[in-house]
Amino acid sequence: MHSLSNRSKVVVNKEMTLKERMYLPAIFGGMMITIKHFFKRKPTIQYPEQKREFSKVYRGRHILKRDEQGRENCTACGLCAVACPAEAISIVAAERKKGEEHLYREEKYAKTYEINMLRCIFCGLCEEACPKDAVYLTEELAPANFDRSNFIFGKDKLVQPVGTSAHPKTYKPYKK
Repeated sequence: MHSLSNRSKVVVNKEMTLKERMYLPAIFGGMMITIKHFFKRKPTIQYPEQKREFSKVYRGRHILKRDEQGRENCTACGLCAVACPAEAISIVAAERKKGEEHLYREEKYAKTYEINMLRCIFCGLCEEACPKDAVYLTEELAPANFDRSNFIFGKDKLVQPVGTSAHPKTYKPYKK
């Protein structure tokens, strides 16, 4: 017999003993494992009443921050969209008009800013790529929904409401 590796394995077809044919040791071994797991602490939590503790570096739902005067920090540079490996972010830039200085910090702003939360992998690269500290991932869970169109988060769900804390970890969740 010729093989590519020039290695061969000899297979022995020995008879099973009576103890092996009865399968009792295997059955008892399986039952001991089952009984041991039966008395272990269960990892299930009762969700609405109990909240799971997350890691300090947990990355949850996105927000677009505002500065101290309530103006949007995002300048639509597109670095977050370029850094996103899932290509979940899309931005359309626009020029600030006269009289909108109280709304936008820079001459250029994001007319539309959308994140497809079905594509997002919560890697945090958008947060790291942003030169204006506009994008943050909070400790809030991304909400569940039954309709796919509700997972496209626009500026209505992303922009930090005026008057909320500037620090993203103390940000109060979005309420519909």
